[in-house]
Amino acid sequence: KKWSVVTTCRTTPLLGVMHFTTIDYVIFALLLVASMGIGLYYALSGGRQRTTQEFLLADRSMSCLPVSLSLIATFQSAVAIVGVPAEIYTHGTQYWFIGCAYILGLLIPAHVFIPVFYRLHLTSAYQYLELRFSKPVRICGTLTFIFQTVIYMGVCVYTPALALNAVTGFDLWGAVLATGLVCTLYTTLGGLKAVIWTDVFQTIVMFAGQLAVIVVGVQQTGGLAEVWRKVWEGNRISGIDLNPDPTERYTFWTLGVGGIFLMLSLYGVNQAQVQRYLSSKTEREAIMSCYMVFPSLQVALALSCVMGLVMFMVLYFVMDMLQDLPGLSGLFIACVFSAALSTISSAFNSLATVTLEDLIKPHCSSMTEARATLLSKGLACSYGLMCLAMAYLTHLMSDSVLQAAFKIFGMVGGPLLGIFCLGMFFPWANSTGALAGLGSGLVMAFWVGIGSIVTRTSGGPAAVSHFNCTAVQLSENITTAIGTALNSTAVQPMGLQRFYSLSFMWYSALSSFTVVITGLIVSFLTGRGELLIITIEDAIRSTWAHHTHSSGLCSLVETTSKSNKTFCNKNKY
Repeated sequence: KKWSVVTTCRTTPLLGVMHFTTIDYVIFALLLVASMGIGLYYALSGGRQRTTQEFLLADRSMSCLPVSLSLIATFQSAVAIVGVPAEIYTHGTQYWFIGCAYILGLLIPAHVFIPVFYRLHLTSAYQYLELRFSKPVRICGTLTFIFQTVIYMGVCVYTPALALNAVTGFDLWGAVLATGLVCTLYTTLGGLKAVIWTDVFQTIVMFAGQLAVIVVGVQQTGGLAEVWRKVWEGNRISGIDLNPDPTERYTFWTLGVGGIFLMLSLYGVNQAQVQRYLSSKTEREAIMSCYMVFPSLQVALALSCVMGLVMFMVLYFVMDMLQDLPGLSGLFIACVFSAALSTISSAFNSLATVTLEDLIKPHCSSMTEARATLLSKGLACSYGLMCLAMAYLTHLMSDSVLQAAFKIFGMVGGPLLGIFCLGMFFPWANSTGALAGLGSGLVMAFWVGIGSIVTRTSGGPAAVSHFNCTAVQLSENITTAIGTALNSTAVQPMGLQRFYSLSFMWYSALSSFTVVITGLIVSFLTGRGELLIITIEDAIRSTWAHHTHSSGLCSLVETTSKSNKTFCNKNKY
């Protein structure tokens, strides 16, 4: 039997349309102005973004603190700020156990992926795929990343715009346009340095907004004891669920094990994160930034989960309970937009990087540095405009924002994780196997993902089968939606429909293993061929102290395969 309380009750008719006060608008405007100001500062200072090294990699001069905060901001998008509290309210505190996945999900990138990428002195993570396999594998990996990121950008832009529209009546598409344009401008003007330092500022705004809402929420609902009593009576406190059923939306295994693969696809091989590692002064700084992310992510997760327990519905809670406290509503919306801007700006910059380095430069070897820099800025601007179109597609999706985001990461990020693991852990894998593995991984992921959307059974049985929902006005400042859950027996799906019911937390693991297994089988059948092997062992054993930037990569490659020297010379590494 399933008991739950529904969070999608319609409270708008009783609430009417709320509006920001002047102070709220001032706080929200300050966020946008400050973000633009940081972009302008880095556009007019230092080297003025005249080289691709400065625009795309911040001259490899960043320390671990701003890099770690930027890593947090990139992951802690508006999807998490709005989506996680909604998931906690709807499904209880079981989601909190994803924090267990953060341990291996950050240790493995710190000691496996970062040494490989940093010591090879790459700009794009997908350059590794050409060194290890071949140019077609590199191009396929790049196109896969572009596809994933462009789709995800739509979710990130749409979420805060929907929040602003819901609580103020501000035009939805006007908010989408404002978000996209502001982010595009400061990313195009200031490069990666502007992106990282705006991330630092926006991370502070995010934490401040969440803390303010939690503190005031606890106060106005009667204190911590009253909050605990209500969530306990509402059956929102979950213990460890060791159910091995992979179709259950959240269990310890889906979160603690499936979450590791999700984290690896984000913090291990995602270009937006890899680019931050590569912008660090030293490899040690890059590894330290990964370590510093762990406690911060745990704090961010805790804040989001507590918000879910304190608030009945995040957005209406903020406007209804905080309307007598000028500025707090604006601070929370600024918090949501900060999360969105940090993620979107990272996406623009990383998309410009991989497009230039992986798709354009190999075919335009005579391109001057000035032209390459100008082109990279144009690419960042173009991707910014493209995200506005993707926001409309997000508008058509019916999934929760968190579920939509995790599906995207699992369906596309999983196969990318698989192909990097295939190259780093299995020296006998060849180019043919890598291409076959990537293709099969994508087919598997989209088969399950699209199947779950079509059948509407993703994530296991629905939490509530039947319900009556009424909205009750408790006081001038508190509006609560009360769901009356009825007894229902969940019908387990069978056959292919059960396969489509796989929890979206397993998508990344499923597609990664599909890539590796298929890649190994095809490599075995097609023969090893000429191996262009740059594995983890090679990168870790190399000593960069004895090599300069220009000769280091070729020296490493020559020790593994002389045929790679042609690649190094042609690309001038």
